[in-house]
Amino acid sequence: MKNNWKIIILFLSFSTFALEDIWSDLVKRNRIQYYPRIVQKLVDQGLYHTSTPYLKEYLVSQKSFRNRNFDQLVEEVIEKVGDRQFVLMPEKYLSRSSAPTVRYILAKKLLRKRKLNEAITILKGGISSTHSMRPFASMLEGTIYAIKKDHYNSIESFKNCLKHSDNFLNSVDSPQRRRQLIVNKEYCQAGIARAYYGVKKYAEAEQAYLDIDKSSIIWPEILYEEAWNSFYKGDYNRTLGKLVTYNAPILKYIFNPEIEVLKALTFYKMCLYDDASKVVEQYYQEYESDTKKLNAVLRRKSSDLTYFYRVISSHMRGERSEIKIVNRLLESILRDPAFLNLYESYKNGKDEIYRIKSVRNSRLRKVLATNLKDSLRLQQRLIGSYVKRIFKIAGAHLDKSFSGMSYIKLEILGKQKDLIYSGANGKDEKRGDISYLQRTQKQYFWNFNGEFWADELGDYVFALRSECR
Repeated sequence: MKNNWKIIILFLSFSTFALEDIWSDLVKRNRIQYYPRIVQKLVDQGLYHTSTPYLKEYLVSQKSFRNRNFDQLVEEVIEKVGDRQFVLMPEKYLSRSSAPTVRYILAKKLLRKRKLNEAITILKGGISSTHSMRPFASMLEGTIYAIKKDHYNSIESFKNCLKHSDNFLNSVDSPQRRRQLIVNKEYCQAGIARAYYGVKKYAEAEQAYLDIDKSSIIWPEILYEEAWNSFYKGDYNRTLGKLVTYNAPILKYIFNPEIEVLKALTFYKMCLYDDASKVVEQYYQEYESDTKKLNAVLRRKSSDLTYFYRVISSHMRGERSEIKIVNRLLESILRDPAFLNLYESYKNGKDEIYRIKSVRNSRLRKVLATNLKDSLRLQQRLIGSYVKRIFKIAGAHLDKSFSGMSYIKLEILGKQKDLIYSGANGKDEKRGDISYLQRTQKQYFWNFNGEFWADELGDYVFALRSECR
């Protein structure tokens, strides 16, 4: 054991010594021209977050890069730190680099500004099929084509994404990169299904959705889309079967108020007005009070990103909010691949603190610590911004869902009044009969009592007869 400690101490001493000569570059008159060399030495010691401010400053200050290895250095840092710290940089600085990863970031910025054709041009011309960013670039291409409603080019890009993702999955070693590629591939498969849905090819969309494995991290959110696909096919019993899966204990963390709207709308379409009314009333009981509280938080804390960072941090320590909606949102965020990447980068950045503390030159130690502190603070704000964004989207969905429920409620009242005037009760006393269910020999009729079988999640189909006259 003593020998092991000696090896560790020697390694740390060697690493520290390798950083000491950075100081001589930092105190030179035109120190910025030495930044690539400084960044390289920091990267060699695994100090990716610490190197980020130097890398950004070099991008901003230099109109061209004389250092041939700089683009490769940029890519290495972004892979470890994440691209969100660089997405904040103005386009004119990002455009100075020909690094494919930076080109990808630039395309994302252009997408946000709805400069769709410019973004497509960059993605097609700036990232080769052999580069590790190609799977993600193809994913972004498909998304842009979908926004343009060019669904067939969208499908083609997403299929390319599947191919490129598989190619790189066969060779990647990093667990983080492997997870990113798997999620990217799954979203591309979902993109194909969404494109078919967009052109109203519901049968093809259904098959494409089925290619997403139930063990996928994105499958729970996709189930809702499958339900809508069944709804537009007129297969209302299958829609209800998809939606009932969200009652399974394993999916209790999912927060999507529009699930209840679709459920109420489906019952309404089948003229099952009592069932639709129950869904509407339960929705108001569950969400009305908490929606007001959530909106109040968003109004009070809108500009305080640190608050939202603290909220998620407290939740991770086991503390719970008095607002039930907030707890469900946070549980959902903790399973979100984008959040996991953000937080993992932050956690890795904090590990750099111990290396910097071992630097003997006090002035260098102070400079490096300031760099790291700036990067970590920005990462905290990025995490807070992400949490705030999810809260805002949830608030918008809740408001939209209340409008939808109000509309359905008024329509139900009108239909029930018509039934009373016509003398028809519109009720079928025999419900859930096997005769109403279309099934194969491999599908079973199950009198559902609230039990959930993990391998059957998402495969349920109700057996209700429409009571429309």
